Amino acid sequence: MLNLQLGISRHAVGKQAPVVSLDLKHSAFDPKEKVWTRSLRKLFKVDPADYMLSLCGNDALRELSSPGKSGMFFYLTNDDRYMIKTMKKSETKVFLRMLAAYYNHVRAFENTLVIKFYGLHCVKLTGTIQKKVRFVIMGNLFCSEYSIHRRFDLKGSSLGRTTDKPESQINSNTILKDLDLNFIFRLQKAWFQEFTRQVDKDCEFLEQERIMDYSLLVGIHFREASFEDETAPRLSRADVDQLLSDPTRWASIRLGGNMPARAERTMRRSDSELQLVGEPTGEYYEVVMIFGIIDILQDYDISKKLEHAYKSIQYDPTSISAVDPRLYSRRFRDFIFKVFTEDD
Repeated sequence: MLNLQLGISRHAVGKQAPVVSLDLKHSAFDPKEKVWTRSLRKLFKVDPADYMLSLCGNDALRELSSPGKSGMFFYLTNDDRYMIKTMKKSETKVFLRMLAAYYNHVRAFENTLVIKFYGLHCVKLTGTIQKKVRFVIMGNLFCSEYSIHRRFDLKGSSLGRTTDKPESQINSNTILKDLDLNFIFRLQKAWFQEFTRQVDKDCEFLEQERIMDYSLLVGIHFREASFEDETAPRLSRADVDQLLSDPTRWASIRLGGNMPARAERTMRRSDSELQLVGEPTGEYYEVVMIFGIIDILQDYDISKKLEHAYKSIQYDPTSISAVDPRLYSRRFRDFIFKVFTEDD
């Protein structure tokens, strides 16, 4: 962790960057001077001093979890604003390749749902095993005044898309998946229209960059004291309408951030284990939602093509995550637009 902090401190801000054109080309990004990361932070209105304090203060980083299937490590700053993820060399190459397009996309679409990147660094570890550690600094989607009661990672595929934890061990920190989802989310008309437009734009961008295997990470805050308790008080529609009309509350609401919505509980048919979206039950909860598109650095390379070919022999090809970016984008949108609907 100390090596990561030293690496950030040495390269994140550094000397004043030269003035660059907003229409950045691949040649404009100087890895040594980190011109492009400064440009992104400026675009996202990040104060350099606050950025350094978040990342490099005393005890600034805490390990979020043990490495999963990818073998990558995750860290979170103590102020919850930034997440740090170690990266594979292949991911670094993808990021650098798509950087100009990424910059132009997030500049063109202020309400983009794709994860915000703030920095890319490489630290050479000292000792008997000298190894380069690459890591990216991202925004923490769940940095919010609201506690997160349920978390879902949604792809629109079914193979292996369920948590491996028993029911007794599932808590508010558990990342649930497509087949664990037991809600559909109803957004107000204006928000739903903006949501569908932005998901379309973001998926078109990722498809053009040959990216697949991304997810919509969704966090849900239930307004009730205990959403599992049927006797818990619930806000009436009139109360919610009054809340939404309060201009002081709208300042903190944006697409994907602190969004009021209604969650309707669903139930899957007993004869369909792989049914992605269950049947509506008419049981509603008033919620605040936080969501964004994550894991956008996996391109459809030879390893993913081989994975697709191998798994297609054993399973339904439409159920697996490793598919062509065009098919992935279409399937992802079809699924998301069933999970998110316009409120009546």
